Amino acid sequence: MNAPVPPSQFQRRPLSVRMATPRGFCAGVDRAIQIVERAIEKYGAPVYVRHEIVHNRHVVDRLKGLGAVFVKELDECPDDRPVVFSAHGVPKSVPATARSREMLFLDATCPLVSEVHVEAERNFAAGRHVILIGHAGHPEVVGTMGQLPAGAISLVETVEDAEGFQRPGDQPLAYATQTTLSVDDTAEILAALKRRFPELPDPHKEDICYATTNRQEAVKRLGEGCGLVLVVGSKNSSNSARLVDVALKAGAGDARLVDDAGDLDWSWFEGVETVGLTAGASAPEPLVQGVIEALRTRFDVTVTEDDGARETVTFKLPRVLTA
Repeated sequence: MNAPVPPSQFQRRPLSVRMATPRGFCAGVDRAIQIVERAIEKYGAPVYVRHEIVHNRHVVDRLKGLGAVFVKELDECPDDRPVVFSAHGVPKSVPATARSREMLFLDATCPLVSEVHVEAERNFAAGRHVILIGHAGHPEVVGTMGQLPAGAISLVETVEDAEGFQRPGDQPLAYATQTTLSVDDTAEILAALKRRFPELPDPHKEDICYATTNRQEAVKRLGEGCGLVLVVGSKNSSNSARLVDVALKAGAGDARLVDDAGDLDWSWFEGVETVGLTAGASAPEPLVQGVIEALRTRFDVTVTEDDGARETVTFKLPRVLTA
């Protein structure tokens, strides 16, 4: 009679894991996190940060452990401690208030978001009304709208909004976009606007950033052949949420947003032979590796890296932190 096989020797079901390239941190996120870390090194704790520096719970918790204090508004900060503005950008009124209080402030706004701000100001100075394609309430949208006087910029979130938008008088128009939108959804909104306003000029440079575009293209490739796509990222991360949408549109059987391995639900894997794995631009790579380790406890995992764009972009830190 055969002896029972110990549980540890049960054969695990094979599972193929395809890793998206690129994934995870982009240059703007990396720069913003370094600004907080360097500020704590240089000035000591506490260093205040207005809003989450990037939209990732694990990053925020780690920085809290180093001495960062996250606040919603400047009135929660003392005058005599440094304050960092988040990567998403801030309305003009925020640095103006900091200057009036003679605060030491460090601007961690992503340089690509700052380019959108400059473009919006340029169009306003030229007498154009600016249409901003983005999500209401997102810090980046609040920051961009706050570059111009009230009424100078209109927010459009959907194709329906684009169809219903009313030009203020006979004012010429321009548009800008949030940097973390779905490339395809934005194209649909823009097509609706251009049908109505054929003269609408394109920005000098594409507003949706290289990292958003590259990560969405990588996920499209995953979606074509995966029964399940896992996106590592926090629920308030716009670019991470868009990756889930893109995967489903590309043909993935299912797609899920997980903060870390603790969010995995093993029922998602029933009947799945190939899993795609990626991470939003604000999610650290150790969280991705943690998901793989969790999968190895249940499956005989084979990991392959997809081909994709290799990113070499870096952004300089503020001079005050490098001197």
